[in-house]
Amino acid sequence: MPAFDSRIFRRICNYSNGDVENREINSRGKLPLLYEEDGSRNKYKAVDGFSFATGNHQVEHEPLKNFLNLDALFLDTSPPFRSYEHKMQELADIESQYSELIKPHTQSYEGAVRYEPSGLKISTDAVIRLGGERFIQSCSSTAMNDISISSHPYGSSFSGLSDQAVEDVQLIENLLLSAEKVTQQQFERSLKLLDWCDVMSSSSGGPIQRLVHYFSKALREKIDKETGRVVSSRGSGRKDVPNLAERVMSTNPVATMLYEKSALYQAGHFSGMQALVDGVSGSKKVHVIDLSIKDGAHCTILMQALVSHPFCPIEHLKITAVGTNCKQKIEQTGAWLKSFAESINLSFSFNLVIVEDMLDFDKDLLELDPDEALGVYTSYGLWTMIAQQDRLESLMKVIKSINPLVMVVCEVAANLNSPNFVNRFIEGLFFYGALFDSLEEYLGREEEIRTVTESMHFGKGISNVVASEGAERVIRHVNIDVWRKFFARFGMKETELSMSSLYQANLVAEKFPYGSCCTFDRDGYSLVIGWKGTPIQCLSAWKFS
Repeated sequence: MPAFDSRIFRRICNYSNGDVENREINSRGKLPLLYEEDGSRNKYKAVDGFSFATGNHQVEHEPLKNFLNLDALFLDTSPPFRSYEHKMQELADIESQYSELIKPHTQSYEGAVRYEPSGLKISTDAVIRLGGERFIQSCSSTAMNDISISSHPYGSSFSGLSDQAVEDVQLIENLLLSAEKVTQQQFERSLKLLDWCDVMSSSSGGPIQRLVHYFSKALREKIDKETGRVVSSRGSGRKDVPNLAERVMSTNPVATMLYEKSALYQAGHFSGMQALVDGVSGSKKVHVIDLSIKDGAHCTILMQALVSHPFCPIEHLKITAVGTNCKQKIEQTGAWLKSFAESINLSFSFNLVIVEDMLDFDKDLLELDPDEALGVYTSYGLWTMIAQQDRLESLMKVIKSINPLVMVVCEVAANLNSPNFVNRFIEGLFFYGALFDSLEEYLGREEEIRTVTESMHFGKGISNVVASEGAERVIRHVNIDVWRKFFARFGMKETELSMSSLYQANLVAEKFPYGSCCTFDRDGYSLVIGWKGTPIQCLSAWKFS
């Protein structure tokens, strides 16, 4: 197993911290790309009161000879880290990259720091970075105890931090130290660190305490597998793989209630539906193939948008839901949508296509009509097939054969599919840290919904990302750059989202009391929706050439 190199944390931290020269004071949560493979720099483009991050992506011209198979495409696409002969000496000379985070005028996100009676409170993202800085300093120290429990880890420059913030930073540092011991196969020392983390964290504490609680459990599970204390078919192993994927994708009351309270996901749905409307604009008969319909809430947004279109009123809308399970729930969704369509006087029909295996999916099942404008929509519907790439490729071939006017895709913006444990661990900290922080903001600490969501969804996901390898690892989110390369194989060209689509996301966020925590950036033609600057989901629209 590769060693847990602290340089990796420094580099991935730059993904959240960013270069000062790449920022503008009024930017809303701009984050540079995690890896700039082409050496280009992101720029900002202010549009009618928004500040979106923009980047140049010309993936349609990228030669496909570098991607001979899907395995190579969906694995870690980051360039290898350079080796240093004198790593310890170099680390000792590192100056803190994060001192700006605790100052009131921080530029990356204006809510990253706030004052409270107990002291200076910083965001979850900033705590992770500060903990990473302490981890780097610990690695460069000639005299280091296993557990960092200094009275104040940052000296006078950080004396304004609240006691809780200091404790949270120490938690992150010791969690990273524990992960490092795992990569070095020093399991007993890692367990000693995890014992301390378990004492200081809990599933009912603050966002960092809850984050560390679940990452600590995942590291223990990984140690158990590495040492043979449990066989790999237990925990997040093979027998739980189908259940985990189904649990994440299925419709349930908790997911519905969470959606109602979440500006993040509602913003994605409203913006996505606007992109779909833009793609079929001018058509009187519309057929939408939905690859991830779930409870169908987003479909009601589409219906209202089509009915209220000022220039071309719709005559009929057909929605075809495609899936491999949950037939009864999707049928209930269809019945509800028919009732909603009647209430707004919309001519509507609903079809359901359930196949046991996505390899069995065929365009003849879709009841296509040449007079209909065809669109495809998927929200978190593709990532589950990354581990079954023959299914994903088969699905895309069918979609290409029907040649829709537009395909709208919303997927997680993080890269949790690296074969490198260290990369997954650190990026997972930032991604799940933002999710825990968001739940804290709009659900509160005592909400039962929050507890269930974190234990049954986030906790299981963290366990799978950290502790599982090979076929057992099903949480395989990849970022937009990987999807671009994959879609290019099928002649797909990314199209620019309209200003109406961008405005929809912002307007939805403004309706929530915590809406200012949602950040919106442009990555090429795509929209990246984040929480306090950390990317959470990416929305893109595509056409077939």
